[in-house]
Amino acid sequence: MVSSCLMAYDPGLAFRLRELLNERRDVVEKEMFGGLAFLLAGSMSVGVVGEDLLVRVGPERHDVALARPQARIMDFTGRPMKGWIFVGPSGVEDDAALASWVEWGVETATRAASTKGKPPARKRATRASSSAAAKKGPTARRSPSK
Repeated sequence: MVSSCLMAYDPGLAFRLRELLNERRDVVEKEMFGGLAFLLAGSMSVGVVGEDLLVRVGPERHDVALARPQARIMDFTGRPMKGWIFVGPSGVEDDAALASWVEWGVETATRAASTKGKPPARKRATRASSSAAAKKGPTARRSPSK
């Protein structure tokens, strides 16, 4: 195995990811964060950092993903990022295990890409917040000072 100080990412793992994603036309490889990322329609899905697989699992599946073998919190910035995990080399030795992780990353990135550019959903006012605003009365508007 090539030392991570000589190589920014594991080329063997990158090759295996390329093979799993080769049928997709929307995949772009991009060198990022000292590794290699695979983006689908502009949203990152999986990547390789050193010898580890980086997977976008989404915040809703974060805890489930962490329960899988060799999975750990992604924290290379010093701050854990919910929805992203690292998987150690022995967690992706098996082709079926790697394919499963890639499937999770593709599903999550596809969902993220489909919501890109959409305005955030507006929160509906509840009765409590509406009545509280009514009690405060109209807000005074300031005219811009010159």
